[in-house]
Amino acid sequence: MLAQSQFIFPDPITSDPDQQGLICIGADLSPETLYEAYSHGLFPWFSEAEPICWWCPEPRCIIHPQEYYPSKSLMRSMKKKNYRITANRAFDQVIRHCALPRRYADETWISDEIVEGYIALFRAGYAYSIEVWNNDQQLVGGLYGVTIGKGCFGESMFSTETDVSKMAFYALMLIGVEQNLPWIDCQLVNDHLMSLGACTISRQAYLKSLQDVVKAPAIDWKKYQEGVFSTQSIALHASLR
Repeated sequence: MLAQSQFIFPDPITSDPDQQGLICIGADLSPETLYEAYSHGLFPWFSEAEPICWWCPEPRCIIHPQEYYPSKSLMRSMKKKNYRITANRAFDQVIRHCALPRRYADETWISDEIVEGYIALFRAGYAYSIEVWNNDQQLVGGLYGVTIGKGCFGESMFSTETDVSKMAFYALMLIGVEQNLPWIDCQLVNDHLMSLGACTISRQAYLKSLQDVVKAPAIDWKKYQEGVFSTQSIALHASLR
């Protein structure tokens, strides 16, 4: 149980009438502050040299797990190699992989401060990770995010082999279906997410839904820790849909 945050975040609608998305600047990245922010529709996004910036974009990007359908190319990849997929087994490793520079960018927004903040949030029980392991038990991909009630908020993903982050994403969709999640928050719109089946809703609609979602019974992550998913079993599941 977290203590109450010392910070109170402003209402995104009234504080951002021009719908620019930036709600406020400052505070910290303690578990209490992160919990308070996500519970009210905000998330941090800033460069390492900048102060902490808190965002609630208009529109909001989400994905409905029940409406996700994997591509044929992803199905072929999953049938070809039988990776093992777990949840919450290696959060620290996943977020540190996500923080590494990408081939297409020299910098990363996941600073040491963010890594430390979200690791502390995970240890408090309000963050999650999906891990993909190869046959040599090496971590080859995954994703992480925040979890509050039935709220599942995606943050970042990584892969060291082709399509592996998409496999982690598909496993998250299956968990979302099984746990009856109304949506998974993707935050900002980008072409990659839209290609995976994401959509947008208004900020007001998102915030209205959020209040019920975060008060719902928490997602049961423990049942996925031992690796109930394999990529070949997921591919079989998809073929039967």
